[in-house]
Amino acid sequence: MDFKETLLLPKTDFPMRGNLPANEPKKYKTWFDTGIYEQMKAKRKDAELFTLHDGPPYANGDIHIGHALNKILKDIILKYNYFQGKAVRMTPGWDCHGLPIEQKVEEKLGKSKKEAMPTEQFRALCREHAAKFIDIQRDGFKSLGVIADWENPYVTMDFKFEANIYRTLCEVAKRGLLVERHKPIFWSWAAQTALADAEVEYEDKEDYSIYVHFELSDAAKEKLGVDGKAGLVIWTTTPWTLPANTGISINPEEMYVLTDDGHIVADARYDAMIEEGVVSGHASRKIAATELDGLLAINPLNGRSSQVVLGEHVLMDGGTGCVHTAPGHGEDDYKVGLKNGLEVVMPVNEKGLYDESVAGLNLLPNPEAFIGMHIFKANEPILELLGDSLLKVSKFVHSYPHCWRTKKPLIYRATNQWFISIDDIPEGADKTLREAALNAVESVDFYPATAKNRLKPMIEGRPDWCISRQRSWGVPIAFFRVKSTKAVIFDEEVLDHVAALFDEHGADAWYAMSIAELLPPESKYNPDDLEKIEDILDVWFDSGSTWNSVLSSGNYDAGNYPASLYLEGSDQHRGWFQSSLLLSAAINQISPYETLITHGFTVDDKGEKMSKSKGNVVAPEKVIKQYGSEILRLWVALSDYQTDLKISDGILKQTAEQYRKIRNTFRFLLANVNDLDSLVNAESYGELDRWILNKANEVFTSVKRSFDSNDFLKGFAILNHFITNELSGIYMDITKDRLYCEAKDSDVRRATQSAMALISKAMLGLVAPVLTYTADEILEYAPAIFKGEMENVFDLLYEPVPEVEAAFDDTMLLEAREKFSEAIDSLKKEKVIKATLELEIAGERSVFPLSDDKDIEDWFVVSAVKEKSEGEQVASFEVEGNTFTVHKATMAKCPRCWRFTSEAEDCACERCAKVVGD
Repeated sequence: MDFKETLLLPKTDFPMRGNLPANEPKKYKTWFDTGIYEQMKAKRKDAELFTLHDGPPYANGDIHIGHALNKILKDIILKYNYFQGKAVRMTPGWDCHGLPIEQKVEEKLGKSKKEAMPTEQFRALCREHAAKFIDIQRDGFKSLGVIADWENPYVTMDFKFEANIYRTLCEVAKRGLLVERHKPIFWSWAAQTALADAEVEYEDKEDYSIYVHFELSDAAKEKLGVDGKAGLVIWTTTPWTLPANTGISINPEEMYVLTDDGHIVADARYDAMIEEGVVSGHASRKIAATELDGLLAINPLNGRSSQVVLGEHVLMDGGTGCVHTAPGHGEDDYKVGLKNGLEVVMPVNEKGLYDESVAGLNLLPNPEAFIGMHIFKANEPILELLGDSLLKVSKFVHSYPHCWRTKKPLIYRATNQWFISIDDIPEGADKTLREAALNAVESVDFYPATAKNRLKPMIEGRPDWCISRQRSWGVPIAFFRVKSTKAVIFDEEVLDHVAALFDEHGADAWYAMSIAELLPPESKYNPDDLEKIEDILDVWFDSGSTWNSVLSSGNYDAGNYPASLYLEGSDQHRGWFQSSLLLSAAINQISPYETLITHGFTVDDKGEKMSKSKGNVVAPEKVIKQYGSEILRLWVALSDYQTDLKISDGILKQTAEQYRKIRNTFRFLLANVNDLDSLVNAESYGELDRWILNKANEVFTSVKRSFDSNDFLKGFAILNHFITNELSGIYMDITKDRLYCEAKDSDVRRATQSAMALISKAMLGLVAPVLTYTADEILEYAPAIFKGEMENVFDLLYEPVPEVEAAFDDTMLLEAREKFSEAIDSLKKEKVIKATLELEIAGERSVFPLSDDKDIEDWFVVSAVKEKSEGEQVASFEVEGNTFTVHKATMAKCPRCWRFTSEAEDCACERCAKVVGD
């Protein structure tokens, strides 16, 4: 008799290999063609809503591995909430305005063509460029298996969107927080525009370190009762700002000393100045800071007066305690200058060149030589002009602000700019914007928790937000100014009319239409009396207002405001997280997000930043073609996203191995429940089944707890350990005999099948958010007992493993199994045995906490466990003081089940004979 035909071997068409690169695109196409996102909405119609508000990537260039990490992580969290039964919303978006696109278009055109072109025509080319990359990036994100409202994304250059960005600006203005000031801000001379803090990067730069003597005026000396040489010594790293000096700041709490050689420095800095060779004379007189306050010194570069003022910002950790103050070139300088009425001198134009005012204001000797000179090239000529007043000069390297786009060093430059005032109280509120934002931070859940310590100090210490830019491609600060008075019109009727025009024509209307056309019909304003403000909004204002334009506008089915979650890279603490928080707090005094998750950046396997020059760039498209998007998605889930994430071909190969383990575990489970038509009742489970069900319940609860707190790394580590050890390593191994050899409808077989069905279905609900394609494929091949009424994976709802009566304490049995394995390891290596079924174990049977003898035999996968054995002893092991001997089995090998339980090798064992006979 051919016993093989009588075995119930695993049976499934679910393939062992996924062939992901070939198969994923087909399934993804089906999902998107059939409107899977809309189906998901319909299937959770009345459920609790989870809103993930997508931070907009910039519509410029192909997607990179950082984009992939970000969108996959969002997709995993969104789907996790979906499979847990919640309704979900994610409207993807794109940031379309701003300098990078403007520069790309300008590069193609050439500068002269761009300058000759009408603004609206140039903006049309920018719009075209952005639209092209939105399509490219959307296809890239969809190839990752990311599901979102791809048919209705938000695009910041859409007409209605531009109108709502403008409406947000008007709301800020109505609350009295929009102010125009002539003050110093970060200025990119390379890009010829103002920059916000979020657009500033810090890189090392070599600069001068100089000490300069400013002689006191005769009147000042007379007031102090000083004869001969006497002057304050300032320290600066920017010689090019000395022409704009109008003051010297000193610390009001400090004492100052006049040395024998005529130099005044802080008493606290005197020893350091002696040591550095800046001054050499004995400290002959002490002078209180208040005595120096208001006195005039003479700028040695141009002979102009420089007023001594008191400033809390003057520290004693470096320099001389006397700070060169040019209110046009620094934030602290401006503040102390404003308080003391210092003149704001700004002789530098938008290109970083000295302008005509160096001559008009006599800021430099021989000024014509400096007009048109770049400030960074003026340092050396200025040092020469200082002559004997230059006490010491050296160079040093320090961290210096650079433009995020051009990578060139920035300058502080006083210009007329628009700001959102951080320390004013919005109309109708009782807290300043800073206080409201800090208060709103307290209501947010942060992952990781330390992220709060990054965002909060940034809000506490930030200056007013400069929101104006001197460029063309953006949403205009579309206000009118009265020519004669320079007053800005904030008439609600005018603002509403402009917003309505933007709804219909986009923000291009500001450039294409005349003032008369932009004013409401029958307007009380004469167009000839007005002029347009030409500045555009900082692109961070665009993205910072998306909570208003997307979640609150009613133009999108995008979910709730505040959003359940914002999730971006850790650099967005100073970017999108902060700009969104400030605008939401300005208008509504609340945070726009309930939870904030930040992730790190992608690096290679050595922890180094990726760059084309290093050849270590990992492109998502290449990974998808080589491994499939499921491997990239699993890499995200298996990585600690809260730090920098390492990725390389070696790491992806390891991830692919883990994927195969998960896939083949499901394949085994599917194959072994293929003929199960109904689940057994809870009382029918054997001890081993109850053990694995309880273990699975415990593990899956722990996994869910980790996933609930967005810790997918920990959750998957727990899950993988369970799959490798208890499930695959033990249960799937020890139940093969009953699955293959027991009668089809035997109680013990059906109980094990039922346990496997319950475990696999619950486990599918946990892996589906990450391995959605694979979960859908599993359901395609799943038997009816598993699939039920589900048509695809999006019908899946996580169901925990049901609780069953406690089984046995596995501590001793796990140790015994491990000791047994160690004891027989050499037998396999030396080919004494081929399989453990050739063995039997002898010893104190009662110490094993299993009541059924067959369960104990299955636990060790041996043919017998008994008190004594007559067989040849081949090994032994000890557990909890009990010694067990391992012997060659004494009975014959059953030709059907291969257990050594037959009377003779040519006949089946008692169990198999009964099964075959029945």
